Amino acid sequence: MPYVQANNIEVYYEVTGEGEPLVLIPYTAADQACYAFQVADYANRFTCYTVDLRGAGLSGKPEGTYTTELFADDVAAFMQAAGIASAHVAGLSLGGATGMWLAAKYPSLVKSLSLHSSWTATDPYLRVVAQGWQTMARQLGNITDVVIEGIFPWCFTPELYAAKPEYIDALADFVRSRPMPPVDAFLRQTEAVIAHDATGVLGQIKAPTQVTFGAHDVVTSTRFASPLTEAIKDTELVVFEDCSHATIYENVAEFNAKTLDFLLRHS
Repeated sequence: MPYVQANNIEVYYEVTGEGEPLVLIPYTAADQACYAFQVADYANRFTCYTVDLRGAGLSGKPEGTYTTELFADDVAAFMQAAGIASAHVAGLSLGGATGMWLAAKYPSLVKSLSLHSSWTATDPYLRVVAQGWQTMARQLGNITDVVIEGIFPWCFTPELYAAKPEYIDALADFVRSRPMPPVDAFLRQTEAVIAHDATGVLGQIKAPTQVTFGAHDVVTSTRFASPLTEAIKDTELVVFEDCSHATIYENVAEFNAKTLDFLLRHS
């Protein structure tokens, strides 16, 4: 299993495919396998580096304060250790928040930036949602249950639950099969979500950027579309009309087609 030492932690990653490098950054509590449905298509055209963030998956989970800027420093150090001079960078939710900081602080590392279901700075609504996840984590003591019972409903539309219950069950089984963080690490990651504020650095992003949202997302809704597209100079916006927060699972075919088109246009 591939690990590198980066920014004083052990970082786990996997590599699939051939072509220009594409670094995929996971969302809260997830490990690198969360992009399995995307890598299946992306790897035909790109070398996909899927990485576990600090506090999740098989990467290190040290104590201390986690921030989205720190996660970006980790990813930059990972790229240096893995010999990746420059890459396309993509992330959903927390992964996108991390990508913003990476592109702003380390512009030479980022050839293009894909921000999916992400946000500029945590507002009162998002703060309450994340604090609710923290309360569940403390009470349940099991992050797998928190994700399936507490976070899934924010990620998928009621229509998906009604039309494809077997698909929801399959995604839940997938979560159960993956390494979940301990409660303390999950709390540190969600504190990074709560503290996220990249408004002061978005103007430093030079890479062409795709910004996407699910039309039915309420966690990071299209209320963040204008703040992102107005602050980042070279952006294009895509809204997936039938999706909530987890666009990467709810409409895989359309998500992959539109995001891959962007990646190929900037390759």
